[in-house]
Amino acid sequence: MEKFAKLTELVSAGGCAAKIGPGDLQQILSGLAIETAPDLLVGLDPADDAAVYRLNDDTAIIQTLDFFTPIVDDPFLFGQIAAANALSDVYAMGGRPLLAMNIFAFPCGLGAGTLRAVLEGGASKVKEAGALIVGGHSLEDKEPKYGLSVCGLVHPDRLITGAGAKPGDYLILTKPLGLGILTTALRGRVVDEAGIGGPLAEAIELNRAAAEAMAAAGANAATDVTGFGLAGHLLQMLNASGVSARLEAASLPVWPQAVELADKYQPGGTKRNADHFGGQTLLTSAVAQALKPLIFDPQTSGGLLISVAEDRLEGLLAELRSRSVSTAAVVGRIGPAAGDPRLIIE
Repeated sequence: MEKFAKLTELVSAGGCAAKIGPGDLQQILSGLAIETAPDLLVGLDPADDAAVYRLNDDTAIIQTLDFFTPIVDDPFLFGQIAAANALSDVYAMGGRPLLAMNIFAFPCGLGAGTLRAVLEGGASKVKEAGALIVGGHSLEDKEPKYGLSVCGLVHPDRLITGAGAKPGDYLILTKPLGLGILTTALRGRVVDEAGIGGPLAEAIELNRAAAEAMAAAGANAATDVTGFGLAGHLLQMLNASGVSARLEAASLPVWPQAVELADKYQPGGTKRNADHFGGQTLLTSAVAQALKPLIFDPQTSGGLLISVAEDRLEGLLAELRSRSVSTAAVVGRIGPAAGDPRLIIE
């Protein structure tokens, strides 16, 4: 069996925790001219999980890309996680992935076997999604990075965005929180990949089943929970929809190991998320305070956060169960428009 280098030893930060923080990103993007067009259904104002352009009355294309540094040492597993994460943006908007292109930056000294294993891992998830790898771009870099540019399809009338949440809706989260903490502990050699096998198996799980369930149930809004953490991505939904929300901290699905390790192994992205989104977030209970590191934890290939009307909630939960989305939980409810804090976690 070929022996591979430990990928996490080659990077200063891993996964979605390696992304530029939301505050810095906002400053970088401020003042940039935003182009629009009548058929651009989703662009930068407001920003969403992907861009959507209408081709005709029956078809719109979804365009997204996502790549990051390794959160695990196993190259095949890294490729799987990165691909599932990139494909998730299409699923979050109710779409179907069609084509994917590799984004690939690695130190060539790692050897062809390691690099090929990453690509094979990514290709396995693209194939599972029913899409095609059609090329890509590579360059040599000191820190390894991998991901995909993905093109998907959706009917314009069935598009789901983050701007459709309505007062009275319930919020459902489909994957547990805490992977950023666990993979930070992995980089610190406190745990190994076998010891967090359950969370890593969830990370390579496509959000396809959850997306099919929310489409069948008629969800009002959705986003996937990735680098900005639960609070950050929910606040983006709330701001785009002009609403507020209350979550029940005790109802949040979390990885128990992450709770145990949260005090010592928070990725750098946790503080950046808390600094940027904390002003709009109020944690009112001891449970919420204890889970603060997980609430702001940058997720990699996290679940969907779905907003659904009360009269469709049971239908959505039934659809999720029928598709074996076993970790989904009702975590809160949408309220009317409000000032800060827009998000209250009790």
